Amino acid sequence: MIFDKKAELNVLINLAASDKSVADRESKLIYAIAKANGISKEEVEQMISNPKPIANINSLTQDEKFEHLYYLIQLMKMDGQVFRSEVVFCEQIANKLGYKKGVVAEISQHVYSDPSITADRDMIKTKADKFLKN
Repeated sequence: MIFDKKAELNVLINLAASDKSVADRESKLIYAIAKANGISKEEVEQMISNPKPIANINSLTQDEKFEHLYYLIQLMKMDGQVFRSEVVFCEQIANKLGYKKGVVAEISQHVYSDPSITADRDMIKTKADKFLKN
């Protein structure tokens, strides 16, 4: 299966809206990720106003699952406030992605809310891989 960037963006939109509103910084990250992946502003606006239920993500590769988790955690931290509902949502998605409980807490300390701050993704992926279910 080819990874569907719109489906990924839909998950991010669902996370952003999990606390009942999409904060400006969250919205900016969603638009930035969309632009980087060739998704128009109009398409994003449509997706935000009509988010789809989260599709089956079990067929993703491990690298795709990690990237998904990384962006979810980055978005969760984007508005400077981490609500319990966002953490729970991230944990639910991490579980669906095949990670054990605790992965969100473990790797979120290494993921920055500012996308211009580069993180050591290889190190973070290594830590996340320790939480994979098998």
